Amino acid sequence: MGRSPRLALLYPGDRAAWDRSDPVESRFAALFEAFATAGVETDPAVYNDDFADEVGEQLRRVDGVLAWSNPIELGRRRDRLDALLREVAEAGVFVSTHPETILRLGTKDVLVDVRDLPFGSDAVRVDSLVQLADELPRRLQQGARVIKQYRGHSGIGVWRVEQIEGSPLLKVCHAQRGSNEEFIDLTALMQRLASHFEAENGGHMIDQAWQPRLVDGMVRAYLVEDRVAGFGHQAINALYPGKPGQPAPVAGPRLYHPADLPEFQPLKRLLEGGWIELLRQRVGLAREQLPMLWDCDFMLGEPKDSYVLCEINVSSVSPFPPSAIEVLVQAVKRRLAVRI
Repeated sequence: MGRSPRLALLYPGDRAAWDRSDPVESRFAALFEAFATAGVETDPAVYNDDFADEVGEQLRRVDGVLAWSNPIELGRRRDRLDALLREVAEAGVFVSTHPETILRLGTKDVLVDVRDLPFGSDAVRVDSLVQLADELPRRLQQGARVIKQYRGHSGIGVWRVEQIEGSPLLKVCHAQRGSNEEFIDLTALMQRLASHFEAENGGHMIDQAWQPRLVDGMVRAYLVEDRVAGFGHQAINALYPGKPGQPAPVAGPRLYHPADLPEFQPLKRLLEGGWIELLRQRVGLAREQLPMLWDCDFMLGEPKDSYVLCEINVSSVSPFPPSAIEVLVQAVKRRLAVRI
């Protein structure tokens, strides 16, 4: 009889969390339990740059690792983690999501890559502050824009910008939680965005057309490889505009639903019937390179039965609907079975 597959679930923490390595205290307690029920031995791999070598030793002893770590976590970039994951993958350990897949799928560059696809939109890569200062005023004449940093999370570095008619000022709102709408000029906006054009932060930004139907909510499709495993719906999000003379409303919670929710079956059919394949081919990924767990955020477009891609989350998809757990466990188990 063959041995049971062994899996590590990697997520950030400090030395004390590493010493405890207690699955129950993590965000993934239900996932640990589901893997155990399915016969997969699963270890917590608490990651921190301060003890990366120790985590690396742990990862070399398993058959696979599922990693959750934002582009900036605990005030640090994940460069060292990405190098470690590449190293263990080259040694034969199954890694999801692999750093190469993240670079092709999980940055804002994907919005430019797919702008001509059915779920794409007017999105432009901006390579310098000079280019932004030269081009943005012309684009704002056609309507509001959303300027997005190359790689981030939680709304950090995402700005809605709108020209105020008859005024040199711009109406600007940062998507980071707790931010308020401001009225500033173009020079002040350039100062706010300057750090995002530094080489260590990607050296560029993405400028995407504002989608007016964002006021109708945003839909998140959770995916396991190329199958839809659940949905999230947020009626009011960080860039929801306020009414004239009033502050923007506070962002509401995201509500989670199973993959068979009738309301979102049209989107499910579009994704599984061709959109995922179009996306995969466009960014140059083989099917086996797709993440075990990822999600796509869609805004509602025009006409009313259309959807516009807002972003793809790959680095740290959590929380996720309970409906995704069993689908994820079985997909990972199949992937590990060929490695033992």
